[in-house]
Amino acid sequence: MHIVVFTRSTPDTAATITVDTSGRVGWGDAALIVNPWDEYALEEALVRGKEAGGKATVIAIGGEIHSEALKHALAMGMDEAIRVDDPALENADSLAYAVTAAAAAQKAGANLILAGKESVDVGSDQHLVQLARKLGWPYLSNVAHITALSDTSATVVRLIDGGKQTVTCPLPAVMTVTKEINEPRFPSFIGIRKASKTAIPVWSLAELGVSLPAPRTAVAGFRNLPAREAKTEIITGTPAEQAATLVDRLFEEKVL
Repeated sequence: MHIVVFTRSTPDTAATITVDTSGRVGWGDAALIVNPWDEYALEEALVRGKEAGGKATVIAIGGEIHSEALKHALAMGMDEAIRVDDPALENADSLAYAVTAAAAAQKAGANLILAGKESVDVGSDQHLVQLARKLGWPYLSNVAHITALSDTSATVVRLIDGGKQTVTCPLPAVMTVTKEINEPRFPSFIGIRKASKTAIPVWSLAELGVSLPAPRTAVAGFRNLPAREAKTEIITGTPAEQAATLVDRLFEEKVL
């Protein structure tokens, strides 16, 4: 069993997005962290990999900024970390990501891919859906529990609108997990020291034999939202007086 987790560095969830005069989106001086949803995927890979006597590898696609996420994963206990980087990946869209990730997963020899349910900076998982499609593997989203796992199949519990769903699928497969699946461990001090000294190999697109498709998406531009002014009024009086005043204010603001 070889479990591969795809992760990336994302801005801290408290970060505020900024847009400069040229329309370039940035995150200011916000610290970069491992995508929080991916921590659950990393933990599950560690647990399941150990149970199956297999291997757990973490892969990030992109520039040097993603190395911190990879080192965090190594500090947690992942067996191996790989980064895929190439000038052609700059400003790549989700399809280019999926094509690259599919090639990396095949080169690594993965038979199960795990990832967090989405990336917090873009709020999307379409790149993972596309990854499964490029590989031709089953895709299971919102996995809250893996009840059975073998070299040939997996049975999982998925969170769906209004309840839960138990699904069995053949492996290899791609799964995205939710926070209900486990409690991620904290990296140990020894793990952090070891990870800091580990040289992370970098694969190029040429090594993967990948030729990226033409971009299917384009960003025309962004702008900062206009500042909003607000004022607060404390309504006093009896409950009946407060209600009457509130109704008057709602009529004044044309809410009613």
